[in-house]
This record gives sequence, C-alpha cells and structure tokens, in this order.
Amino acid sequence: MQSLLRPLVLALAALTGLVAPATPLINAADREVLALNGRWHVIVDPYDNGYVNYRLQRFDEATKPSGGYFLDRKPATPAELIEYDFDTSASLNVPGDWNSQDDKLLYYESTVWYRKRFDYTPRAAGARQFLHFGGANYEADVYLNGAKLGRHVGGFTPFEFEVTGKLKPTGNSLVVRVNNARRPEAVPTVNTDWWNYGGLTRDVRLLETPATAIRDFALRLQPGADRRVRGFVQLDGPGQPVTVEIPELKIAVAATADAAGRATFEFALTGAELWSPESPRLYAVTLTAGADRLTDRVGFRTIETRGADILLNGKSTFLRGISLHEENPLRGGRATTPADARQLLGWAQELGCNYVRLAHYPHNEHMARVADELGILLWAEVPVYWTIHWDNADTYANAENQLTELITRDRNRASVIIWSMANETPISPARTVFLKKLVAHTRALDPTRLISAAMERHSPADDPSTSIVEDELAEVTDLVSFNQYIGWYVGMPDDCAKAKWIINYNKPVIVSEFGADALQGLHGDRRARFTEEFQADLYAQTLTMLEKIPQLRGMTPWILCDFRSPRRHLPNIQDGWNRKGLIGENGTRKMAFGVLQEYYARKAAAYAKP
Repeated sequence: MQSLLRPLVLALAALTGLVAPATPLINAADREVLALNGRWHVIVDPYDNGYVNYRLQRFDEATKPSGGYFLDRKPATPAELIEYDFDTSASLNVPGDWNSQDDKLLYYESTVWYRKRFDYTPRAAGARQFLHFGGANYEADVYLNGAKLGRHVGGFTPFEFEVTGKLKPTGNSLVVRVNNARRPEAVPTVNTDWWNYGGLTRDVRLLETPATAIRDFALRLQPGADRRVRGFVQLDGPGQPVTVEIPELKIAVAATADAAGRATFEFALTGAELWSPESPRLYAVTLTAGADRLTDRVGFRTIETRGADILLNGKSTFLRGISLHEENPLRGGRATTPADARQLLGWAQELGCNYVRLAHYPHNEHMARVADELGILLWAEVPVYWTIHWDNADTYANAENQLTELITRDRNRASVIIWSMANETPISPARTVFLKKLVAHTRALDPTRLISAAMERHSPADDPSTSIVEDELAEVTDLVSFNQYIGWYVGMPDDCAKAKWIINYNKPVIVSEFGADALQGLHGDRRARFTEEFQADLYAQTLTMLEKIPQLRGMTPWILCDFRSPRRHLPNIQDGWNRKGLIGENGTRKMAFGVLQEYYARKAAAYAKP
C-alpha cells in the first residue's frame, strides 16, 4: 500500500507545500500494544555463518532454507546437527548497543543475531499489526517465525514491517541480524570521529491499528501575521472522513481523504500561545479517521531568515548552542531513554543554551520530544560526513532515504528548526551536486524549516591569518554554517586576535564547531595542550574573535561532553575519548564551561532587550 500511495502523494504536494512519503507509522509510542524491549538472546557471528554458507550464498534466498540462524531451530533428534542455540546463548539489553554491554565487544564490527520470543493476542477483530524498530545500526535483516520480513539500511532512523496474519498466539520467534561493519559506499563511510555503536539501539514495539490507519500527519504554522496552520493527514487505506482537534483552543476541522488516502487542512490558530524557548507551549492534538485515533503534543512557531537575522516567531534571535553526541558519558554507550535526553539537554540549559546541534546523525526520537518540552531549539542532521562516495547513485539514495525518515519522524516537533545536509565535506563538483539534490529534496518535504550544512573555512596560502568561507552550497542554504579550529588544529589560541574573516553572504552565520581537547582535572599553563586552562583560554579568545563577524547569529561549540572515539589514542589523556567536551566523562564541568556560560548569559540579556 505504501509504495502504491507514494506517487499519488507526491503529486498532491502542491496542495499544502508538504510531501508525505511512504513511512513507518508516525508516533509509534501512542500505538504500542506490546513492548519488545528487555533481554534478547544473542549470537555473535563475525563470519556471518548464520547468514551465508561457505560459498557466500545467503540462506534466506533459498526457496526452502535448511540453514540460517533466523530459523531458530532445535535438533529434531539427537542425531541432527545444528550448531547454534539461542536459548543457551548470552543475552543483551534492548534498546542498547553491544559495545558497552560486553567488554569483549567493545571494538566489535560485524554481525550479531538477536532473538526474542513473545506471545500475542489481537486486541480487536480485524486489527493490523506492525513490528516497529526505532533504529538498528547499521543493517538489519528481520525474520518472524523463520520467514524474512525485510531489510533496513541506516543506523539511526525508524523502520517497520507489517505482520498482520503472521503472528501466533504463543511462541513467536523474532530474529534480527544486525551488522555494523563499516563500508566505503555507506552513509556514513568508513572513517568517522565517533564510536560505531552496533545493535538494536532504540525501542522495539509491536503496534496495532484498525484496518485503515493514520500513517502520517503534519501540522505547521505558516510564516506571516495571520497565524494560519496548514497540514495533512495521510491514511494507510481508502479515503474516509478525517478530523483534527485541538480541544484547548476549541479547534475542530474535518476533511475527507481522497483516493490516495490524503486529507489536507488549513485553519486559523486562534488564541494560541506560540512555542519558544522562553515559553515552550505544547497543545494536545487529536486525529481521528474512522476507528483510528491518534494523539500528539504539538507546538506552533515560525522560523525564517531576513538578511543576516534569524527570526523566531518574527523576533530576531541568537542561537546560544552546543554540539551533542547521542551518548551517556556517565553510564557509557548510546543514550537510549527519555531520562538520558533530559540529562543531556538539562546540562545544555545549565550552560545557558537555547539551542543544540544533534551531531552527526539522527538522534533518538526522545531527544526532539524532550526538547519540545524544555524549550530547546535543534539542528538535526544525517551522517553525510567527510568523504562520502559522491558519484555512487546507491550512496545518494541511501542518504536521501535517511534524510526522508528523519524529516518524517520529527517534522511535527517545534524544537527542530534546522535540517543539516552534511558535515565537513571537501568541495568538489560531484559533492556539490549531491548536496544540492539533498537540499531540493528537503525543501520538497518540508518548506517551513531552515536548511544548512557544516561547511569549512580556508586561508590563502600567503595569508594564514585570513579565513574565507566560500562554498557554492551556501548559495542554496538558508544559513552559512562552518566549522573552524583556529587555536587547536590551526595555530595557537593567541592567533585568534590576528584573525580576519571574509564571508560574502548576506545570510545568518552559525559557527557549527570550535573547541580544544582538555582532560578534566589536568591543570597547567594556558599554553599547555590538554589542560583545562588551554581549553578555557581558547574559548575566551575564540568568542572575542567570532564577535567580529557581523552576520554572526549563533554557534554550537564542540562539544558538551567527552565522547568515545577510536581515533583518539594518546595514553593517559585520550584513551579512546575525544576530550573536547565541556563536561568530562565523570560529569564534572571543566573551566571552559564557565567561560561559555558567562558569554551566553550576556548574549541572552542583550537579545532580551526590546
């Protein structure tokens, strides 16, 4: 049904300026009938013995597979040879990464098989069921009761499979092959500066819907003074009446979905308080289509640019930000829970942030939902990172699909204001074509948010003190965002005082990264690398330098917390950690935390003035 709907849905985009692609069911948590989290039995399979035979022929491609761990078999007789057994194998927590749960798997990159058994009785006659995965890094092959449901590629976005008519009342066997091996043509590619956490890293749920389900929706306040909301509801099933209600505002509108299952809406947002960091107002929204009913909490706000200004609800704002990886530094491993999101975003608010860059991949859905509640603006991005295979059509399709899944999941989150296409990608004609296609695709999916990418600076060979930001991609983005490391990778902090900037764009400038490594608790001279004094001095001098850029409207220094990276080898200093965090792996604030906190307090006061 989804694939049949997609051409029709795309053809109707002009009605609202929004596109609803084929996608997993939106707001999965509201539909959960059975949580499949918890302990799963696992088999670590570095040679993929459970997937292919010794001639590399896949077991699941056979008409009647006799081998393959997905069959979850037991010997029928003592004489039968079966060389695996989930029941007596180890187990891991889901959601969770395997690297941080077992020391033997810290650097492991290959296949792990997960198996969960469960019982299920439908709640309603004629109901449909879906297995929904919040994310699995990087490839996931999914099997139910020995039959393959399908495959998903991409480590950070949701996917699901319909299993209506395929479930048994008792003893269902759900097997997932997860492989996190890095590949040159993948997104991201083989070289990253973050940990390649493998596993079922996000929630796994069994969902139930009526025969016709609300698959997707979008409601967004349009820029302008008349406070008009436009949107759609996309059904997975035949057209029928659809209603959208916001009870607190006494709003109730109805429309009939067309043959493609889409109903479009436009209405006045009368009496509403707009969402902002100062007042993160959310409203309960109820969608009804026949027997299906879906609820969500939605904030309404506008975001746009005018010259070098960023306007939130029509008011100029400065984005006081910090970059963030999806890790819990205190526990280690992927951040997997709403409590993890509250901890990390709470630290950002303590720093004085109204804005966070979610680097370098889509973070858990919890992050955007908690940011909605706390009032934190977000930059969200996909892992088009460094040296992607720009001429590979499959690589582009992979990147576009991950971007589509991210936008579809989070486009009703008021906190998300920026979609980012890439990070630190060397300029070339092929790269620029690749990224411009992503920009065009993003504008078709969501014309109401800003688009950016973390670009780079360069200096003339004969003038290292001059920094130039010039990139053809900046001509089609809403923001000019770039990473710079003057004082760490380029010269020393004192060189910031001599820096000159050439940025010939009348657009808001966001400095998406700067920083320096410091081991928490290591003290010394401000010129001694890896000391807290060095990092604090670099922050102080960098902030003064960046204030000279007239279009400067925000920044996300690198980074809130120390995070694991296999690129960082210096003994007794890094030990497998990137130490650019303002908070150490033990949760202790470094000196630079206070430097940035004081700067943000001044910025907040300046922009609060009428």
